[in-house]
Amino acid sequence: MIKKEVKVSVRNLVQFILRKGNIDNRFIGKSRAQEGIKAHQKLQKQNKNDYDNYEKEVYLKHVFSFDDLNIAVEGRADGIIVDNNDVIVEEIKSTNKELIHIDADYNPTHWAQVKFYAYIYSILNGLENISVQISYYQLTSNEIKTIRKLFSINELKLFVEDVLEGYYKWAKLSLSWINERNTSIKSTAFPFKEYRKGQRELAVSVYNTIREGGVLFAQAPTGIGKTISTIFPAVKAIGEESGDRIFYLTAKTITRTVAEEAFKRLRDKGLKFKTITLTAKDKICFNERIGCNPEQCQYALNYYDKVNNALFDVITNEQYFSREIIEQYSIKYNICPFEFSLDLSYWCDGIICDYNYVFDPRTYLKRFFDDINERYIFLVDEAHNLIDRGRDMFSAEILKSNILEGRKFVKGKVPKLYKSLNALNSFMVDVRRSGEEQDEKSYLLEGEPKDIYPLIRNFLKESDEYLVKNQNVEGYEHILELYFDLNAFVNMSEYYDEGYLSYVDCSNKDVALKLFCIYPRNNLQQGIKRAHSTIVFSATLTPLNYFIDILGGEEGSYKMKLSSPFNSENLCLMISPISTRYKRREQTFSIIVDYIYKFTQGKKGNYMIFFPSYAYMMKIYELFKYTYPNLNIIFQKGEMKEEERENFLNCFKENPVNTLIGFCVMGGIFSEGIDLTNDRLIGAVIIGVGLPQICFEREIIKQYFDEFKAAGYDYAYTFPGMNKVLQAAGRVIRTEEDRGAVLLIDDRFLTSKYISLMPEGWKNFSMVNTKENINQVLKYFWN
Repeated sequence: MIKKEVKVSVRNLVQFILRKGNIDNRFIGKSRAQEGIKAHQKLQKQNKNDYDNYEKEVYLKHVFSFDDLNIAVEGRADGIIVDNNDVIVEEIKSTNKELIHIDADYNPTHWAQVKFYAYIYSILNGLENISVQISYYQLTSNEIKTIRKLFSINELKLFVEDVLEGYYKWAKLSLSWINERNTSIKSTAFPFKEYRKGQRELAVSVYNTIREGGVLFAQAPTGIGKTISTIFPAVKAIGEESGDRIFYLTAKTITRTVAEEAFKRLRDKGLKFKTITLTAKDKICFNERIGCNPEQCQYALNYYDKVNNALFDVITNEQYFSREIIEQYSIKYNICPFEFSLDLSYWCDGIICDYNYVFDPRTYLKRFFDDINERYIFLVDEAHNLIDRGRDMFSAEILKSNILEGRKFVKGKVPKLYKSLNALNSFMVDVRRSGEEQDEKSYLLEGEPKDIYPLIRNFLKESDEYLVKNQNVEGYEHILELYFDLNAFVNMSEYYDEGYLSYVDCSNKDVALKLFCIYPRNNLQQGIKRAHSTIVFSATLTPLNYFIDILGGEEGSYKMKLSSPFNSENLCLMISPISTRYKRREQTFSIIVDYIYKFTQGKKGNYMIFFPSYAYMMKIYELFKYTYPNLNIIFQKGEMKEEERENFLNCFKENPVNTLIGFCVMGGIFSEGIDLTNDRLIGAVIIGVGLPQICFEREIIKQYFDEFKAAGYDYAYTFPGMNKVLQAAGRVIRTEEDRGAVLLIDDRFLTSKYISLMPEGWKNFSMVNTKENINQVLKYFWN
């Protein structure tokens, strides 16, 4: 019988078994901030020059056999040196610590990692003896300290076997679970009696795409059941060993809830499948505004001594690791809930999380994507949000005001740091002057601002020692934040390609210098390549080719566009040819107020009115409230906490006694991802075509795509706007039993361009140009 295999990376294995001590995120220098990239590159280049036979980043793998299972250990050694008859395996570490304080006993996990690589290399190459060395690179002085040891293969074997013995119970636990999981998957049926129209087609396409290791872009309208139609076939594919782990990626918290419910529904049908929802650190932290270190936080103290016991407890007793479960076990073991959730995710079959955990170069989960060769399945939900999110993730900005503030704190105290900030400030003054000479508050730069990078690197160098030694000094937090902002800026320059533009914005009494990722296709594509298979889906990917282009699709990517499963007669769609263009808005305020009134009086119930901006919404709200003071009206506030959002949605009750009218912003928190089924929402008025607000960034997007694809206005305004409209209208009909009405107010909806972007079920709309028309159409529909 073939033994089952558990895979683990050298780094994860060593850290998991040998880690001890505290979480301590206090600043310790550039070694952590840049993860040793500089040290690796410098030393690898030096070794290449010094040795005739040198290889860097050498992939190594060996399968260790136990009685009932195999453990496959893999990873990349920083370097292998063959010098005459000597073979040396090198591990490179960067540090801010003085090298005099680093000796052979400095960090046991460093030695453990390189000894694993040396043992695997010895086995693969039949060596009896091998040298291992750790080269420490001191980032401030650029000095290098190398410590080398010679080991026999038997010495290494004893060490490796001891570590693997410690990991064996975890490997056995993991393998036992995988067997139990896969057995349950085989017997788990689709959790509904029958498939909706289009649902089976979507599920089959997802399944086949995963088996082939492909990419699928799917527009699946509201009501098809996208979440279960992607999760169910992905789970089935894992059961048949076509994948190892699911990442369900979302942009909004409310969408994660739908994914959680889908997994729960499958578990209720007998599925054994461990899932976790990752919550942002600032939301789950027990100690807000307290440092992540053992002196300030009890949950950081001895975290690594306690976490493995907590992990064993929770994974042997739970299947779904909700925020509440994570907090419960964190309190029980007195450990940090955020770090615990990340450690726990390694033992999960499905991870529900934000896009940034996979795509963002600053926050993606390196423990999965840098060390393990697994076949991940990415399910990218509400993917229409990923374009703007992608632009944000791969852009970086510097503000002159932050540099000035930092300079104020160190003036007369830290001369070299002050000088470095002064140089940065002078650079920002120069770019502002360039704008003044052009009589432009915002302007594009000619290419990448490479001249600022040396100035930033000098600031990072000078602030290293200051940040390590001055943690209680006034202004420390500001310098620290500035450090990370500037570090992110210079790091993002590594991604700068033809999809970037650089610009200066002086419009807000400040000077902002931005690396703007205007076309995130290449960067998102790199994220997609971290997966074995990726399913990109949304109710609104219109037009589909636009999304495939920007989101990193290729010629071989699959695409599908499904029709709504609902009877089109259940939706009453009206279009009113009133202009809502900015210059004509005030002239139509009273007409729009009357139209909203007529629309909401067609039948007693709950309604949402969507506006293109908050300011526009409030003007109509005030006039509407004045004109019809006795109606029950609520409105979306500018900043709403989760509890306020829930309270807002809870106002939309089944079988309401009185009509409720909710004023909302298109593209906001209530225009997508919410389910108000049956009588909880029976109608929506959508005012305007959803165009993003005109601003400098939108205009340069327009200019860029005019030159690149001759479709600038559509890429910058039309397509993003229409997707907002489709999302808002999609709130009305959520189930086969729902009936509802939608009124679109804008003459542009009647143009051929916008009609071509409408779903098939919208083509039989009614044009209304008077209050009486609205009344007649609704009377016929509701009766």
